[in-house]
Formats: sequence, C-alpha cells, structure tokens
Amino acid sequence: MNAQKPLTYDAFVELATADPDVVGLVLKGSRAHVGMVTPYSDHDLYVVVADGAGTGPARFAGHRSAGLDLVVVTLTEFRGAGMPGWERYALARARIVLDRLDGGIAEILAGWARPDPDEAFRNSGAWLDAYANSLYRSLKNHRDGRALAARLDAADSMRFLLELLFALDRRVRPYNTYLEWELARHPLPGWDTDGLLHAVDHITATGDAAAQRRLFTLVETAAREAGHEAVLDAWGDGLGLMRPQQAAPDLDRRVRHPGVLPGPPMRS
Repeated sequence: MNAQKPLTYDAFVELATADPDVVGLVLKGSRAHVGMVTPYSDHDLYVVVADGAGTGPARFAGHRSAGLDLVVVTLTEFRGAGMPGWERYALARARIVLDRLDGGIAEILAGWARPDPDEAFRNSGAWLDAYANSLYRSLKNHRDGRALAARLDAADSMRFLLELLFALDRRVRPYNTYLEWELARHPLPGWDTDGLLHAVDHITATGDAAAQRRLFTLVETAAREAGHEAVLDAWGDGLGLMRPQQAAPDLDRRVRHPGVLPGPPMRS
C-alpha cells in the first residue's frame, strides 16, 4: 500500500482490499445509515489489520481529510481491548466493506450491537436510577419555584431515560443524530415511537412536571416488568413525588389542554 494524496474512499478501499494484512474494513457514521448522508458527510472507516501486521497499513493511521477519516486498529483491539465505549453505537450500525475472516468481522459487530443479558440488566438498572434521580430533582425544583433548574434536570432525565429504554431492549442508545432514524426502523417494543419522541421533545424543552410524572408511570411499569423493582422501591417515599399528583381542577384543565401534550400516547 502506498500513501496517496489526496486519498479518496474508493481508492483506499481498492488499496486495502489488495493488502492481505487488512482483514476488515468497517464503514461507520452517516454513510452507514441509509438516508442520512448530507453534502458534508465524509467516509469514516475502520481499518482492521491482522495482529503482527507489517508497517504498510500503519502508514494510514490517523489519516484525516474532508472526504476520508481512517482509524487503523489491530484485530485484538477491534474485538474490544482498544475500542472506546462511546463508539459502540457507531459499530452496532456500521456497514461491513471487507470481511476476510469468513464472517468474523460481522460477529464482532454483532457483539457490539447486542449486550448480553447480564450486562443489559446491570446497565438498565443503573440508568433507571440515574433517570429517577434527575426526575426527582426536576420535580423538587419545580415544586420549589426553581424553573431553570427544573428544566435542566428534566433535560438530563431524558438522556438517562433513553439509555434505559434501549438497555431494556438489550440495545445501545443511538447518538442524538440517529435517534429518530433508529426508532423509525427499529422501534422499542411496547412504545409508540411518535408519542415517545414527542414526550422527550416536550419535556426537554419545557420541564413540564405533569408530563414528566405521566411518563414516569409508563417507565415504572416497564421497569418493574423487567425485574427492577428493587431500584424503584429504594426511592421509598420519593416515588410519591414522581407519580401523578392530585391536581386542582383549573390546573388539571390546563395540563390536559391538547396544545400542551396529547393524551397518553406511548406504552401499549
């Protein structure tokens, strides 16, 4: 392999395919997501080389241009030892360009995409507690008249909620860029996609306390069904603040106004 400048994606794939030290090419990012390419999209490519490979592929490590970004890793690193956790979703939805391991690259990607049951249970329990914590803080701040703090905590809670819901389905939460893309093609079981996205959008923007409590009732049901009652019950009396409150008639009418939030749209 000889370095060429400027190096295009097609030219590099041709060079890499001809090099026996390259055992896999994996395309990630917008180019791996149908319908997400923009005029600004480059090609983000993992170059997986055999352990103990020669110096040829290493020459391209760190190559970065307007059209092509290359990350060169050994096969051992690609299996997990050298991969940052924040890359997990990128790998979960990556597209295989070259797999010289007779499906071995595909098997590694499948492992990134689907946590095992024990990992998923641990993760979902931790995200549930983080979600409940931010929700509780938001509702306390709302009660005490701290509007900005309430909105900020509500926004934090939505981040943890999404992590939780994907973990409950043994999946990795997508980056924000791909959230709608992911849910349109791979909905979360038991959740209406449009209703969930509307609730996340509305709560993030407004910190609406009533909407947060109504959403929590759905999350609590799902979490208990998944075996996380201990995490929830540890909140003790705090659960009372998170659950729907008895509203005064005038407040109840305002909260239920169609322009604020539609009727319960999510869990079936």
